[in-house]
Amino acid sequence: MTEEEHTTQADEATRSAQAAQAEQAADRERSEARGAELRSELAATDARRAEEQTAKAHRAVEEATQREEKLRSKEQQAHEKAEAAEREADRERAEADEAARRQRDTAERAPGRPASSVSGSNVVSPGIGSGTDPSAAAAAARDASASRPAAFAAGGGNSGGTGDIATERPEVLVAAAFAGAFLFARILKRLVD
Repeated sequence: MTEEEHTTQADEATRSAQAAQAEQAADRERSEARGAELRSELAATDARRAEEQTAKAHRAVEEATQREEKLRSKEQQAHEKAEAAEREADRERAEADEAARRQRDTAERAPGRPASSVSGSNVVSPGIGSGTDPSAAAAAARDASASRPAAFAAGGGNSGGTGDIATERPEVLVAAAFAGAFLFARILKRLVD
């Protein structure tokens, strides 16, 4: 083999080695580029996940705000309802006071009544009510009706024949007490609701 052939072979081997090195360098660059792409995709995925978490947290805040607004509205309505019930109770008390005043005025103006609204014949022992023994209540009722003047017991209390309704008809008192208790229960129910 001549020196020229030998040089040519050496040049080819060098070129071949350089081509192999260039190929390895290109493979390494492609690998690094692929790694960079994967890292970029991973970073993008992390960014999307962070965006989703932020959006989820934002929705949770909005829902909490809406819940808070609903609860505030409910609280406001409850306050308004309580105030309305209080006004209603005040109005009902005023009406009851007015009715009691009218009843007193009527009783005081009724002819044939004693000057004092409290007399010994009209006083009933304390404690007669729903918790009282029925026989004791009946005895007290008999005593009260026996102590009334005969004209009132017979229904002819005054010249017009219209005596004090409460003393002539105890069922009116019972009905008034029941109506008052019913009204009181309704007012309490509104306050509690």
